[in-house]
Amino acid sequence: MPVNQPDRRGVMRLILATLYVVAGIVHLVSPDSFLPIVPDWVPMPRDVVLVTGVCELGGSIALMTQRWRRAAGYMLALYAICVFPANIKHAVDGIHLSLIPDSWWYHAPRLALQPVLVWWALYCSDIITWPFASVAMGPRR
Repeated sequence: MPVNQPDRRGVMRLILATLYVVAGIVHLVSPDSFLPIVPDWVPMPRDVVLVTGVCELGGSIALMTQRWRRAAGYMLALYAICVFPANIKHAVDGIHLSLIPDSWWYHAPRLALQPVLVWWALYCSDIITWPFASVAMGPRR
């Protein structure tokens, strides 16, 4: 790798950690604003929103460390899967949240990008290499 070329995973890791730090702070500072999108089957919804904020902050910090990076990648990927029902409820029920658009021009890409967040956490934590790694083809037998 040339000396001046930035590390793709490192840049992606920093961006993802920053996104989750911001989200975590918002979850902790304004948990009640998220309550309308929490599915009805989630127990203690306010507490769950607060815990998700702590998870986002902890995952962000761990993602930036060598020791905890892989664990953070798995946990942030799992987190993105676990909050998907809230994103679906937000979209399907047309719930208004301040500072977030109400239209499907927002919701459709947001829902479609949820799997990308799962992949992003796994990729930038060195768990997967797809699609950037070259496939080494061994001899056929």
